[in-house]
Amino acid sequence: MNNSASPHYIPYHHIARSPEKMLEQSASHYAEMQCRRTVRDFSSKPVPVAVIENCIKTAGTAQSGANLQPWHFVAVQEPGIKREIRRAAEKEERAFYRGKAPREWLDALAPLGTDANKPFLEAAPWLIAVFQQRYGELPDGRRTKHYYATESVGIATGFLISALHLAGLACLTHTPSPMGFLREILGRPRSERPFLLLVTGYPSTGAMVPEITKKRLSDISTFL
Repeated sequence: MNNSASPHYIPYHHIARSPEKMLEQSASHYAEMQCRRTVRDFSSKPVPVAVIENCIKTAGTAQSGANLQPWHFVAVQEPGIKREIRRAAEKEERAFYRGKAPREWLDALAPLGTDANKPFLEAAPWLIAVFQQRYGELPDGRRTKHYYATESVGIATGFLISALHLAGLACLTHTPSPMGFLREILGRPRSERPFLLLVTGYPSTGAMVPEITKKRLSDISTFL
């Protein structure tokens, strides 16, 4: 991070590709990401910590407002902590499904077959809690504003999901509401708020996913 008035600049390392190579690369990446699906059935097969470290490092390369990098990732593989997270998450989920959520929201979730039971929080080898740092703290205790923190953490999380998929892992974004229990269980400071919980690992043998489609290019974009 560089907060000086006159930042030091270095040459940008650009990877030049021919138009043909760019087309090939972009099509290949699209095909790869088309295979990405949200999975709820995970194998307990261990995933090397170095793989998770590399994926988090990739997330840390994301752009952020004023390069303040307002994120923190807590990777959990300890069974006792995962069990504690599951208990707290399911408590919030039961309240959600029993009346907190509006009928319209529950109707939208119905085709996916979700409910308050979240066994994947213990079955998957890794949980990655993503935290948004609402502000920074200087050595003298003063607070510093984080600009576009939500947008920045969202971009970094997208990087993380892509990195996990390209590494050969499946993942699930889990967002029980509220998520304050994550900060308490994981011992994070008040300056951070939970952004989401990312469940990741190998899919279980025979894992099934809902048959869904994505919007067409013409539905999500306009070229002028």
